[in-house]
Amino acid sequence: MTIAYPRRQRQLESLVKKFGLGADAPIQWQLLDLALTHPTVSESANYEQLEFVGDAVVRLVAAIVLWENYPDCPVGDFAAIRSVLVSDRILAQLARSYGLELYLLVAGSATADRVGQQSRLADAFEAVLGALYLSTNNLELIRSWLDPHFKQLAAEIRLDPARLNYKAALQEWTQANFKVLPEYRVVETNQPQHNQERFIAQVWLHGRQLGEGKGRSIKAAEQAAAKVAFLSLNSQDKH
Repeated sequence: MTIAYPRRQRQLESLVKKFGLGADAPIQWQLLDLALTHPTVSESANYEQLEFVGDAVVRLVAAIVLWENYPDCPVGDFAAIRSVLVSDRILAQLARSYGLELYLLVAGSATADRVGQQSRLADAFEAVLGALYLSTNNLELIRSWLDPHFKQLAAEIRLDPARLNYKAALQEWTQANFKVLPEYRVVETNQPQHNQERFIAQVWLHGRQLGEGKGRSIKAAEQAAAKVAFLSLNSQDKH
């Protein structure tokens, strides 16, 4: 059943076409519309519940793709790779590849909130997966277009486990070798104008500085510091 607003219906059909799904796909359009409605538009009719379902769906798809393509991979590696595949950064990246921001209904101050855009897109992407899953109660409308993304990303991560998330890789290394987490110390530089890299992060372990990095956000600075530390530790391990 189509939704009440023809223009919105055409928008949703355009998005579905990008997924490679036909016009006759058994989609519950009301659910898809809800999946692309931010809480700033409606406190009660928004994507939050569908996002909850979609969070489980995306983890399931990632797990199946890994199981099918890497039958000899240890479970620990499965978990590490999947954590990257289902991260906000990757999900937002996939959302942007389909232009999801063009279909997401957002109101108020959130429309100008660039910092929060990544989490909004990741949440909406999960909600869309939830809507598609609940339309058929299976993965029929999802795997044909999501699997290729996860296959490519998983292959890249296996070639370089730290490529997409050095912070997670460093955490795994310190836990495996010292049973502790690294410590991040972040300061904001005092700049009279907006600086592209206004945060400086240092990563420490047992009183020793392992690396330092800069970034536009605290997370970006920590990621940059973790990259320096991880590559340095890896280099030492090889000698």
